[in-house]
Amino acid sequence: MKKYLLSLAIAGVALVSACSKTDKEIAQATLTETADNSKTIGTAKFYELNNGKIKMDIEIDFASRADSTVAVHFHEHGDCGNMGENTHGHWNPTNEAHGQWGSPAYHSGDIGNIVLDPNGKGKISVTTDRWSVKDGEVTNIIGRGIIVHGGTDDYKTQPTGNSGPRVGCGVIEAVK
Repeated sequence: MKKYLLSLAIAGVALVSACSKTDKEIAQATLTETADNSKTIGTAKFYELNNGKIKMDIEIDFASRADSTVAVHFHEHGDCGNMGENTHGHWNPTNEAHGQWGSPAYHSGDIGNIVLDPNGKGKISVTTDRWSVKDGEVTNIIGRGIIVHGGTDDYKTQPTGNSGPRVGCGVIEAVK
């Protein structure tokens, strides 16, 4: 009888675990060096959560930037040409001040700083209700650029955070 109850409990846990996995990948971006777009330096993946929020996971693998900190922002346009300059300025659909994510003053394109380890690897995860993937919405992230800057965001300098040159770029694309 104890074996039966234990098996039933294990099956119940497995069923609950399987049912709670509702995160659906909805968008992604491949990040490449701006100086050589054939060199991949990371990925960004976006998931729709069951509570309606969007979660983004960025992983960077940028050996030439090992042991440093890089800033990441969403930019207006999904065009990585001209060393990333074609993305134009930060994406700021609500016209808010630049700042640190989650602070009293920040905008939807302020992602933050990523510390890279001795191998150039680092990651960050952001979950928010400030983004969407719905056509026609001002908060739609599809088609936006993601810029990896060569410096650290100071979270104060307007409107860019004094984050340094554009060393990496990607375009957010819907997952079909």
